Amino acid sequence: MMNDWAGLPATYSDVLRRAMESLFRTFENFSEGTFIVDAEARVVWINKRYAARFGFADPEQAIGRDCEAVIPNSLMREVVKTGKPILLDILETDREPLVVTRLPLKDDAGETVGAVGFALFDELKALTPLFSHYSRVQEELIATRQSLAQARRAKYTFGSFVGTSAASLEVKRQARRAAQLESPVLLLGETGTGKELLAHAIHGGSARANQPLVTVNVAAIPDTLLEVEFFGAAPGAYTGADRKGRVGKFELANGGTLFLDEIGDMPLPLQGKLLRVLQDKEFEPLGSNRIVRADVRIIAATSADLPALVAAGRFRADLFYRLNVLTIHAPPLRERASDIEALAYAMLEDLSTQARGGSHYELQDDALRLLCAYAWPGNVRELRNTLERAVMLSDSERIDARALAPFVGSGQSGGLSAIQRVPDAQPPADGEAGNAATGPSSWNEAMAAFEKRFLSDALRANGGRVIDAAAQIGMGRATLYKKIAAHGIEI
Repeated sequence: MMNDWAGLPATYSDVLRRAMESLFRTFENFSEGTFIVDAEARVVWINKRYAARFGFADPEQAIGRDCEAVIPNSLMREVVKTGKPILLDILETDREPLVVTRLPLKDDAGETVGAVGFALFDELKALTPLFSHYSRVQEELIATRQSLAQARRAKYTFGSFVGTSAASLEVKRQARRAAQLESPVLLLGETGTGKELLAHAIHGGSARANQPLVTVNVAAIPDTLLEVEFFGAAPGAYTGADRKGRVGKFELANGGTLFLDEIGDMPLPLQGKLLRVLQDKEFEPLGSNRIVRADVRIIAATSADLPALVAAGRFRADLFYRLNVLTIHAPPLRERASDIEALAYAMLEDLSTQARGGSHYELQDDALRLLCAYAWPGNVRELRNTLERAVMLSDSERIDARALAPFVGSGQSGGLSAIQRVPDAQPPADGEAGNAATGPSSWNEAMAAFEKRFLSDALRANGGRVIDAAAQIGMGRATLYKKIAAHGIEI
């Protein structure tokens, strides 16, 4: 059936042309701005309002320039390249964000010869909820990024490693030297000696200080999950995997530092993969063909005897040599007893700021002698745990030996009798260590016997519960399990 359209243009093409012109003028009049680019994404036309918004008093000044040079963050080049429209998008500007529409322009053969973009803003009142939601999401995203960035910054400096003993000064000298280099760092020492603090200080003093510091406690993660923790996984890479995939710690630490705590507990298969990443500086997430570059500096720490683990075949020799470039031994507290007073007061100052009412705690001389006489198998961590317990239960801000004694070594073999044995907080002279016939033959044997008795008492006091005993003495659970096995302690 034919329609009798009297008064209309005679040809369809003329109607189409007029419709396009009308539509363009309508958008141009009611939008915040309009511009057109050619097949090379160069501006061929821009209206005066839009040009002025981006700093061009005369629209002719923008003609011939790349679209990104005129409108930062423009995606018109993508539209020209793909030939596909971007119907609704948000364009960030130095003022309010703009809602924009971008359409490809094609010739009669269907080839893309340019694109036209419209910026829609105040005239579309219905978009106000969208802008509100967008602004709220942006604020939350910025806050989350700032919080995450802060969490991945170094929390400690070299000044946080309290002590002026020869051993402490040497450790800080070595750590400052390590901060100036890019080689891997291996931190060795008993649990609670401040290896994590040194790792933070080295990162904070390095050229990577403004990049992420990411920590992985190898002993705290099941072996089956460690590979994913390190390298991430593609969506659906394994049963129960996150549908969005998972970003690994190596990727999160890119450009910064990855701190591998208790690396001695790393399973052998993963050691080989770690070595390959350190050598090639790239890896593939689990279940993915995507290659990820990893510009990461490694700081590793362990309380285990790595050479012994290598000899036993439980740690790869090639990985040990790769990590054992800059090695720093964190001394146990018993080897820097002269630092105990400064450490104790630094800890009390911190505990005072946490206490309500602005309490200020002080140690009596006999309390200091007690602290200096004890061997501290749990090192600095145990010292802080002891002071914190004493502060919580003390009725006075002046803490003496009697108030402190119940918490030193859980009150076993390290209480008030220690003051009587070593009144001046100095180690006993030769020949004063007790009955040589029945006592231990060396310092190491004495410390091993003391440690076994100390751990046995802690476990007995907590009903054999390893987690509770570890928390009480300020020792990591994984470390306590290893010491239980080493001493043959029955739980």
